[in-house]
Amino acid sequence: MNSTISNYNVSSLIDQYSLSSVVAKNVIAVALGLIINYINGTLINTFRKHQIFYMNPRYILFIHLVLNDMIQLTVTISLLVFFFVFHKINASFCCLLITFAVFTTFNTPLNLAVMAVECYIAICLPLRHAELCTNKRTYILIGWIWAMSAVSMLPDLFIILATEPARLFYSTIFCKRDNLFRHPISLKKRDVSQIILLISVWLTLFYTYFKIFFAAKAAKEVKSGKGDAKKARNTILLHGFQLQLCMLTYVTPIVKEALFYWFPKYDSHVDFVSYIIIEILPRFISPIVYGLRDKTFRQHLKNHLLCTVRTSVKPLTAAKLMLLC
Repeated sequence: MNSTISNYNVSSLIDQYSLSSVVAKNVIAVALGLIINYINGTLINTFRKHQIFYMNPRYILFIHLVLNDMIQLTVTISLLVFFFVFHKINASFCCLLITFAVFTTFNTPLNLAVMAVECYIAICLPLRHAELCTNKRTYILIGWIWAMSAVSMLPDLFIILATEPARLFYSTIFCKRDNLFRHPISLKKRDVSQIILLISVWLTLFYTYFKIFFAAKAAKEVKSGKGDAKKARNTILLHGFQLQLCMLTYVTPIVKEALFYWFPKYDSHVDFVSYIIIEILPRFISPIVYGLRDKTFRQHLKNHLLCTVRTSVKPLTAAKLMLLC
């Protein structure tokens, strides 16, 4: 019954889109996705070319977040384009896309929490930072993040395999998570896991923020280390803002239902704007936190971009510029 209602809502929403509206929304979403992924790709390339970054746990966690965002953005934009162009797609292919989308969406708050803890150790436990934050432990934590996402998602796959007929995977459906993983157990498990995840991450952010805040206050009194503590505190505030945007994913149905009620004549526009704010905007925050604010990364990124531009303009000076980079 719930699936039928959901399919009816999606069908009625599709009918509201004109051809020009469909083209405009697809162009906007794809253009934003390409721009953000290009920026993120540049950050990854800069990270890859300089040993100072992949020997530092902070930058390893950052680049993992960037890579995760690229996957998440690519998958969600693909789902949007498929929705507009095909409306319905093969259920098995939909299951694959939804799985990647859920994995990467679940990874983001966990990665933010781990990065906040790294900031806390660097400021509040500086003498133990090198001992606690090693490259090996960082990669283990990244594996743990993906394992936690798998624990959240894999039961849904087992439930759908056990409860749905085999013909479902050969049929075409509107590719939404609720249309595919519609069993009551899956819905309840999803709500519980999201609540536990968000409470845990928020407690981590609050704890690390206040610890760093008091460390910054103490550093101000003794006139030492003030800048680093203040920067770390601001970084965690940005993590909190990014997490706040990511949390919108979990309340999307409630927000959309309210907006559709208030603006019944603009359902299609509300749906698209919600998608931009919830799915794309948070992915734009990651490059800002470290890619632009971090002095070391910003300097190497500037040199890398300068070398790229100069090399394309003056091939004869390429060798000299490569030495500078």
